[in-house]
Amino acid sequence: MAKRVAVIGAGASGLTAIKCCLDEGLEPVCFERTEEIGGLWNFTESVREGQACVMKSTVINTSKEMMCYSDFPIPKEFPVFMHNTNVLKYFHMYADHFGLKKHVRFNTEVNCIKRANNFSETGQWDVQVTDKMNMKTENLIFDGVLICTGHHADKNMPVISGLDKFKGKVIHSHDYKDSRGYEGKRIVIIGIGNSGGDVAVELSRVASQVYLSTRRGSWVLNRISTYGLPLDMLRARRATAFLFAHVPALFQPIIKNRIKNQLNKRFDHRLYSLEPNHFPTAQHPMINDDLPNRIACGSVQIRPDVKECTETGVYFHDGTYEENIDVLVFATGYNFGFPFLDKSVIDVKQNEVRMFKYMFPPDLEKLTLAVIGCIQPLGAIMPISELQCRLATRVFLGKASLPSKDEMLKDIRMKKKAMAQRYVQSQRHTIQVDYISFSNELCELIGCKPNFCKMLLTDPKLALTCVFGPCTPYQFRIVGPNHWPGAREAIRTQWNRTFFPLKTRDVGQVTEKSLERFFLLYVMVIMLAIVFIKFVDWLY
Repeated sequence: MAKRVAVIGAGASGLTAIKCCLDEGLEPVCFERTEEIGGLWNFTESVREGQACVMKSTVINTSKEMMCYSDFPIPKEFPVFMHNTNVLKYFHMYADHFGLKKHVRFNTEVNCIKRANNFSETGQWDVQVTDKMNMKTENLIFDGVLICTGHHADKNMPVISGLDKFKGKVIHSHDYKDSRGYEGKRIVIIGIGNSGGDVAVELSRVASQVYLSTRRGSWVLNRISTYGLPLDMLRARRATAFLFAHVPALFQPIIKNRIKNQLNKRFDHRLYSLEPNHFPTAQHPMINDDLPNRIACGSVQIRPDVKECTETGVYFHDGTYEENIDVLVFATGYNFGFPFLDKSVIDVKQNEVRMFKYMFPPDLEKLTLAVIGCIQPLGAIMPISELQCRLATRVFLGKASLPSKDEMLKDIRMKKKAMAQRYVQSQRHTIQVDYISFSNELCELIGCKPNFCKMLLTDPKLALTCVFGPCTPYQFRIVGPNHWPGAREAIRTQWNRTFFPLKTRDVGQVTEKSLERFFLLYVMVIMLAIVFIKFVDWLY
């Protein structure tokens, strides 16, 4: 009899969890508290407490080729950067293609997850759920649990002096849907993450004035980079990751200044009152194509942190005061946690959690529970969630082994230390991961990391494309368990799918070849320089 796995949530991580269970011969039962798949990307007009939801106008920050599941490319007809309706449509296509929906119990709330009485022998879990349609409660036993609830649920509302006296409207960005009802208002938005920037830009088109309040500023990136190509497809490359990982410490400030100068070429962050006191690599960047234009138009003003509220206005930390404020929007992020899970298993404090690869609680006698997607990647989350699911399901079956508890704790400490050294201290910088390096760690445990040196002898064109081209998710299906025969073709045609929706008028052939040649030459020269420097260090 197949082992039964409880999958909590049918969003971006939950769907691929079901698929990975089926790939390994496990029996998944997915519990979804709403009536639809999609999680965060299932837009609803009404606010649901504890249920994250995108704005009506939200467009994803990662390009379609970088965010898709590794064995199911997004159709070439879809836009390069998809509106949330396209993202949800893709999830439905994925679920229908692999027959995932029949494994989902909709309108079912998970109340409690705890170790079964015989956990030390069986590793089983007692899961209590309630059918919200008939309010019937059940206690079920599962051989494994995959928690796929994400980290955008419980609103983080900072304490501000005088907020209780403010007579205007106070909301969290979690509750913001669209600009209706905000026409002609004077609005203060607190927080300068992606949500804060998106809300500020949208409201600035209808409001009387928008003030965007920030404690430390932010670096702002475009979705589109050189020659109009997607930024993530140009930057998320194995060769680039190698350079950043191996560049000598002497040259690191030069690289950081180079990145800073490149961002300031688009617009001077200091001139626009946005420049932080840290380098761009020390924080999770804001992706926003329109904010500089809205600042230049005067419809958005950047202000320091809010110090105090009055009945009708706010004082900022620089002593300035704005009167007749109608709305305060808190774009201050979320406190993540797992209220249905016994705290002896996972206890989240100030958004910090101790888990191996951000998924396995190292103290469990039996590793039959994993958290999926509780990460903040510099890149798309879907491919990483998929890799986590592939690893977890194989661990549940004993097909993949994890290091000892001591080694897992050592890895957790090293990641925490590295994060503290790299990023400015913030509640949002507790689960940061780099897309390529973290994916490599998971691939090694799964056994699906390609050997590119060997591949240079057997398939040199594919090897060079993988190393110097975009690290698209298809690379994780070239070899190893549950590899996909279509992976090579998907990699070969990734730029074709990217360009296809842009070809709405015949202007001749458009290719990325000239740019690729320049990038290849540039990276090879730097890599040779690094190898030479490392060799000299070894000699002496």
